[in-house]
Amino acid sequence: MDLMTFLGGLTGLGVIIFVLSTGGMLKFLLNWEAIILIFGGTAGSVMIAYPWASLKWLKSSVKMVIFPPKRPPIHELIRAIVRYAEIGKKSGIDAIAGELRTSPHPFLTDACQMMLDGVDSHILRERMENDINTTRLRHQQQTNIFNSAGTFAPIFGLLGTLIGVVQVLRNIQDPSKMGSSMAIAMTASFYGIFSANFLFLPIASKLGYYSDEDILSREIIAKGVLSIYDGDVPWLVSKKLEGYLSLALRRKAKTAA
Repeated sequence: MDLMTFLGGLTGLGVIIFVLSTGGMLKFLLNWEAIILIFGGTAGSVMIAYPWASLKWLKSSVKMVIFPPKRPPIHELIRAIVRYAEIGKKSGIDAIAGELRTSPHPFLTDACQMMLDGVDSHILRERMENDINTTRLRHQQQTNIFNSAGTFAPIFGLLGTLIGVVQVLRNIQDPSKMGSSMAIAMTASFYGIFSANFLFLPIASKLGYYSDEDILSREIIAKGVLSIYDGDVPWLVSKKLEGYLSLALRRKAKTAA
């Protein structure tokens, strides 16, 4: 389980529950009409906006946020690629085959295997670029779904507020019915804002971060394998990939900021 996701969820829920319970509002938030309106309306809008081909991956995306895949650090990838370059220069490219069993990344294994199979370098480059572009597109689609949900949810919260206000005006002569109408108005806004800023948008941001990591790893692998295929010496392979390491560090610093 991702520790930061767990701590963030625990902290956010704890703060909200504490504030609401202190003000005596916690018991008023369990309003099924508002819950159905916000989450049902948001789900309907998402289904209209995206095809099943994208929506079928939602379960995997949510699972990835809670249980992120274990990816090797960038420096470990670079170290493995440089080691392959050293083996290739010392014993020939075919000697790399013995190292693939301990490859740190499946994409590195596939790319090296194509290289060992004698695939032309131009075809190899094209296939790796297509894989990277396809992966980037798939990740972007999943991120966009949750960004869209984060946009729709507050609007349905506003819709719930308007519905509640209309019901209040309709029952203005009957004070006994005004309370339930106001409850819908207030809780709908709460659920809309809460779900957008505590569920949908944070999930989208976490998926975007993991996507950047995955794409960067694949770009490093593609650059390194092609460099080995071209016969570059290990020192040059290392220098070519160090620029990607600096990019990874800059992205992490930007994310932290």
